[in-house]
Amino acid sequence: MYVLELGGEDDAFATCEAASAAEGIESLATGLALARAVDPERLRTLAYTLRVSRLVGRGEATVESARALLEDAPLDRDGTVAVRARDVRRTTDIDTQRAERRLGGVLTDRGYTVDLDAPDNELRALFADDSCTVGWLAAESQRGFGSRAPTEKPFFQPGSMGPLFARALANIAGARPGSVVLDPMCGTGGILVEAGLVGARVVGFDAQSKMARGAATNLAHYLDGESGSKFATGRADATHLPLADDAVDGVVFDAPYGRQSKIEGDLHEVVRGALAEANRVAPRTVIVGDRPWTDAARAAGWEVEETFERRVHRSLTRHIAVLS
Repeated sequence: MYVLELGGEDDAFATCEAASAAEGIESLATGLALARAVDPERLRTLAYTLRVSRLVGRGEATVESARALLEDAPLDRDGTVAVRARDVRRTTDIDTQRAERRLGGVLTDRGYTVDLDAPDNELRALFADDSCTVGWLAAESQRGFGSRAPTEKPFFQPGSMGPLFARALANIAGARPGSVVLDPMCGTGGILVEAGLVGARVVGFDAQSKMARGAATNLAHYLDGESGSKFATGRADATHLPLADDAVDGVVFDAPYGRQSKIEGDLHEVVRGALAEANRVAPRTVIVGDRPWTDAARAAGWEVEETFERRVHRSLTRHIAVLS
């Protein structure tokens, strides 16, 4: 078993993304989840899973409980060790420094050498709500999302999606090495950049030639030289895609937002048409919008797996639907 340390504040959304890299996921406590099996390489690409540890044991949210877990556990690690303790989202009153000292003492008593700067093994003691979880760090996600903030990209337009959220959407849609991911309303290409960095081949269309060209500029900037990353963009109507049936593995798009939309015609009909085309070319879609598009999705032949809401600011809440 493994324990996942979740980022952000929406554990359900983080768990949905984590399911693209782990099996048998179940909620454990605030900011934590358990998984039966994980793919460490895939976990490194997640946006809202910070770390994964191989489980040693679980107990009550006390230092003595954590110490007892470690004393009773078989230890098969070679090399130096360090202990890191967390009060996850400050849901307990644990003194983390005391926890690290006590657990470090158990390890030294059992013959291990502590190295706080560059240990060969890191033991993580996670205190959340009324539970404690102890495990050996197995993988950490690769960060660096700030360098791909919308305003840092060669081509920028106001209202562009941030890379952290875009990465999560890409993962949920099925981005992984060798997969093909489509964004039929790609805008500046932010979601496709993140899908490409995961290793997917990406295709983007936009009704505006300016946006299609700008997305290509951003994709070339971030994906040039990336192993296995290929991309194509072009101008096209999302309701009439120039693709064969079942041409891609997953679709993900940010639908136009009401008054900000430059879509010609009825917005509802455009989104419904885009969803119908997505259903023709892929077995899975993730749609984001300023309103729930679930009725339109069902009308287009999709089943709604999961839905989420993420508040951006007072006048905007993003609605996410995962479709299959």
